[in-house]
Amino acid sequence: MSERPARLSRSAFKVFRPIATRWMDNDVYGHVNNVHYYSYFDSAVNAWLIDEGLLDIAHSPVIGLVVETGCTYFESVAFPERLEAGIAVAHLGRSSVRYAVGVFKEGAEFTAAQGHFVHVYVERATQRPVDIPSRTREALRALA
Repeated sequence: MSERPARLSRSAFKVFRPIATRWMDNDVYGHVNNVHYYSYFDSAVNAWLIDEGLLDIAHSPVIGLVVETGCTYFESVAFPERLEAGIAVAHLGRSSVRYAVGVFKEGAEFTAAQGHFVHVYVERATQRPVDIPSRTREALRALA
């Protein structure tokens, strides 16, 4: 087993997105089930892209496809807690970007969970990798 990553603080992230937990997120143990964290990562990153005008989910000719995710858990969260997702860019390649994402209890200094999320940019029609569009690359650099 690999070494456990250090728990990150808010200062490791550039932007924050609110996350609303839902009743259905809790499992039989009374906390948010691990699978939902990946949905939080996906929603936080894509909502940021949409809000920045970098993604039109129905029409953008170039889209990011998820090729890898991972998550480390530090403390439980549960419905109805309010959460925040911190986002930063950990690596920016030619056609891919690796995001660092931290899930925080609202106002907390340290992550309850943190992980990564990799998008590979592809042409929607062919699903073949392409260079990250220049406007998107500029916005991603600001998160690095």
